Amino acid sequence: MRLLVLLLSFLFITSLADANEEKPSGTVIEYLQMGPKFTVNLEEPRKYLMINVQLLVEGAEAVEKIKKHMPALKHELIMLYSGRSMETLQTSEQREALRQETFTALKKVLEKYENSEGFKDVFFTEFLIG
Repeated sequence: MRLLVLLLSFLFITSLADANEEKPSGTVIEYLQMGPKFTVNLEEPRKYLMINVQLLVEGAEAVEKIKKHMPALKHELIMLYSGRSMETLQTSEQREALRQETFTALKKVLEKYENSEGFKDVFFTEFLIG
């Protein structure tokens, strides 16, 4: 009898431990680098902007979708960054505004070709004006 109670207690405790374990949701969250770095001419002669852009993407399907449309996304950013004035890129507020513009532009391109589901954010990991 003791053995039966002990065995049942062990099984009960084991099942509680399994129920309390956190299970991974299976959702893939990935940072995709839009490499190589973007280097574009600014409005001023002999001045350029070099910028490294990373995308925050959620879900394996979204990762594949963004990789599939990477040429269109890169084109959009080259057009967005080229020809800007150095004066519009000096402060952290101006750079944050550019980051928001980047997010909006990329989202628009994704919506044009498929949808932007899974595209969560964009980050600048390098930003150099020379």
